[in-house]
Amino acid sequence: MNSDAFVNRELSWLEFNRRVLEEAQDPSVPLLERVKFLAIFSSNLDEFFMVRVAALKRRIHAGDHTQGPDGLTPAETTRAVAARVRELVDAQHHCFLGEIQPLLTAEGILLLRPKEMSDEQEHFLEEYFRRTLLPVLTPLAVDPGHPFPYLGNRSPCLVVSIRPSTPSALPVSSLSVIHLPSQVLPRFVALPDPTGKHVFMLLEDVIRQHLPRIYNGYDIVSSSAIRVTRDADLHARGGAADLLASIEEGVRERRLGTAVRLQYDADLSSDILATLLDELELSPGDLYEGEAFTAFSDLFQLHAALDLPRLKDRPLPPRPVPAFESASDIWTAIRAGDVLAHHPYHAFDAVTRFVHEAAVDPKVLAIKMTLYRVSPASPIAHALRTAVENGKEVTVLVELQARFDEEANIRWARALEEVGAHVVYGRAGLKTHCKACLVVRQDTDGLRRYCHLATGNYNVRTGGVYGDLGLFTCRDSFGDDLTALFNLLTGHMRPREFHHLLLAPTDLREGLVERVRREAAHARAGRPARIIAKMNGLVDRRLIEELYGASEAGVRIDLIVRGMCCLRPGVLGLSSRIRAISIVDRYLEHARISYFENGGDAEYLLSSADWMPRNLDRRVEIAFPVLDHHLQTQVREILEIQLADTVKARRILPDGSSVRIRGHGESRLRSQELLYEATAASGSYGKGLRVTP
Repeated sequence: MNSDAFVNRELSWLEFNRRVLEEAQDPSVPLLERVKFLAIFSSNLDEFFMVRVAALKRRIHAGDHTQGPDGLTPAETTRAVAARVRELVDAQHHCFLGEIQPLLTAEGILLLRPKEMSDEQEHFLEEYFRRTLLPVLTPLAVDPGHPFPYLGNRSPCLVVSIRPSTPSALPVSSLSVIHLPSQVLPRFVALPDPTGKHVFMLLEDVIRQHLPRIYNGYDIVSSSAIRVTRDADLHARGGAADLLASIEEGVRERRLGTAVRLQYDADLSSDILATLLDELELSPGDLYEGEAFTAFSDLFQLHAALDLPRLKDRPLPPRPVPAFESASDIWTAIRAGDVLAHHPYHAFDAVTRFVHEAAVDPKVLAIKMTLYRVSPASPIAHALRTAVENGKEVTVLVELQARFDEEANIRWARALEEVGAHVVYGRAGLKTHCKACLVVRQDTDGLRRYCHLATGNYNVRTGGVYGDLGLFTCRDSFGDDLTALFNLLTGHMRPREFHHLLLAPTDLREGLVERVRREAAHARAGRPARIIAKMNGLVDRRLIEELYGASEAGVRIDLIVRGMCCLRPGVLGLSSRIRAISIVDRYLEHARISYFENGGDAEYLLSSADWMPRNLDRRVEIAFPVLDHHLQTQVREILEIQLADTVKARRILPDGSSVRIRGHGESRLRSQELLYEATAASGSYGKGLRVTP
């Protein structure tokens, strides 16, 4: 299949981030949520440069001219990415300066420049600078006796041009750098205001205002803000025996990664810019000029600092899982039948309660669990430590290679080891990304295994903002499968054939291919055939080709792809029966769901894996079925509700771009709001809603 059949994955990701920016541009979104979406857009772009652009640069440096499925080489992709990023960043600046900042001002939220201060505010900042800022600031001179300083990754800095006030005053130094202490002090400094308005000044402007206090004996020629983004990908060294030490070393070295992007104020002089390019070993294509301020990701701080409910999303307190509320205990509820939790509409407390009750229940003998992203104060990790202290057998696979969460995971791995848990770190080059927990309990009628399998992380913070599904079951067949899975993870035992699980990197791709081909065969035979697949990313070339084949065999295919989608939907003779949408809303769509109509004997799979080579080839992932017919109905209705979204859904077009699906009047349906309303005590979704796109 030729390259015209595939969209470039990096450009597709940028199109996803454009959809995020679109939420900031949407006047129907509450004002401070628009601010938050600007921060999300910027934070996403930071990670894109630290990982994806950095990887492209490494390939170019290595002389790699290989074409991707889309036909572009790394160099061609890098040029296309740079052009698109500049367009998006220009739109971001225009959104903030031309739309959002005037609206904030109208709401009494002011971002002052130094010349706009009152006398009272100026006095306040003088004291703030003297008592709080000056002790933590460190001016770093650039001269023959002071080599060019290290500029931290994503750390805003001021580059200050200075000259001696008198010819013979001090040693001459024309350039100095000050790191903004925005990790320990607020980027938006709150100022007093007698009228009750919310008044802030950027930290860099506060420092600029007081530069003469720092550079005594010098005149300030200019000062400009800059920000460097560095390669932050981490690669374990050595074998499995020293994986922990290798990851720790990699985390330390990440801080010294190669520069891949320089953001800077428009007023930065060309001479200083040339110096920065030389010192950072960057090219002109790595430069990104700003108009408002660097590091829009710090707008998260502004959003958090303002307690103004009328300018934020209405609260949607998560509801309890009905089955757990009506039963005497969690074990009784699961014995009564499989239970499905849909977070964040259902409280993540269902998961933490499952682990906590296992930790304190005297009838529980053992707990086995995978942890991929562990929050620093994780109640689940605390519960596992309690379980060890209560004498239970506790086995935890802590994935040390979870990008940007390595340090928290290392701390918890050591803490659990110290109390006597069996801690396994996984294997170098193969991340354990599956989410599973197995509790072995001595019930009155014999030993029973209680299982939890999920599409998302065991992380309370993300559990409140990520849309994910979790299945609780005590079926023996699932107990057998999780026992075999943990034996594989902890002892590298070769698993026998699972009852239910599809496992990556061994057979998940083949299992999906088999099911797609089965639908094609049903369609050719005139039997019911349909595929609905929801995921974060669709990149895998083989699965895309199989979907193309199924489409032309007569299978109707609906895709819900939040992020990268390298498939071109709706192309005559290639994908004419494929429709693809993306939903961007207040919650991050994170669940992976696959529905196969299978000639009338429908199959429902939940998974931790996206349809991407990294998930299918370089990670331990699982897909698992929903067997209970009532729960199958719930999963189908979740999919149909999302396919019917006419407020936050975007249709993905054949060229990889996307357009918002607009509903009017009664046809307007916002899927996340409907899903929240549907998780009432009855636990039903959408009252049997069925949608034919």
